[in-house]
Parts: sequence; structure tokens; C-alpha cells
Amino acid sequence: MNPSPPIPEGPERRAALGREVTERTGLDDATIERFLRAFYGAARTDALLGPAFAGVADWERHIATLTSFWASVALMRGGYHGQPMQAHAHLGLTPAHFARWLAIFEQVARVELTEEGAAHMLERARRIARSLEMGIVPLALPAAPCRPTPAA
Repeated sequence: MNPSPPIPEGPERRAALGREVTERTGLDDATIERFLRAFYGAARTDALLGPAFAGVADWERHIATLTSFWASVALMRGGYHGQPMQAHAHLGLTPAHFARWLAIFEQVARVELTEEGAAHMLERARRIARSLEMGIVPLALPAAPCRPTPAA
């Protein structure tokens, strides 16, 4: 028995997957942008998260970048080619930042999106947050035990 050949990943396949996601979840570019504006509006005023956004000079440009990123992630577009890890590395984020980011993300998603859209975005947000946290936050390892030096 021959295994079936791999499904080619190309623009047509991504477009078909994106259409299926839109039909199932109600997510499209406009919905994602509206959600992001509400989410980042809340995150920017949060006591813990707000300072991380202080360096964003042009919010319209930032929202456009974020919309491109999330449309790529949620709608399988593959069009975003930035470097999120590098963009966040200098912010001094801690596990508390990621937990709070996810809590606000979920709260706003449940208000702004359909139930299916919120579930879809949250699944991806959790994966992205976990990946960013693992890549940015230094892992606290226990100190190596001290070995006594041999007597001379």
C-alpha cells in the first residue's frame, strides 16, 4: 500500500484553508483588525502590559502589521514575514506578562468574535505565547551543585 503523496502547500491550498476558516469562524481581515484594535486598546491601558507598548510610535502602522500577522496565522495566508521573537526580545517580558496578555486576549475575543472565531484565535494565541515565552524568558535552572575541590 502506497501512502498518499503529501498535500502541496501553495497559495491555492492556503486560500482554500482560509476560506474554510472564514466560513466556520466568521474571521476575516476586517474582523481581525476590529478585534486587534479592541484587544490592544485594553492591553495598552493595563498596568502590567501597558509599559511594553510605550515604544510604539505609530499605532496605525503597528495595527496594520499585527493584522497582517494574525491574518497570516488565523487565515493560513502565509503572508507575514516579520520576526516576532526579535521584535519582543528587548521588552523584558516575564511569565506574568504572557499570562496577562492571554487573559486579556481571551476576554476581548469572547466579546468581539463569534464563539468559533474566539476558539480559533485563542488556540493560536496560546501556541504563539508559549513559543515566544520559551524563546524570550530565560529558563530558571537550578544551580549546579558545588563539588568540593580535591585536597592537595
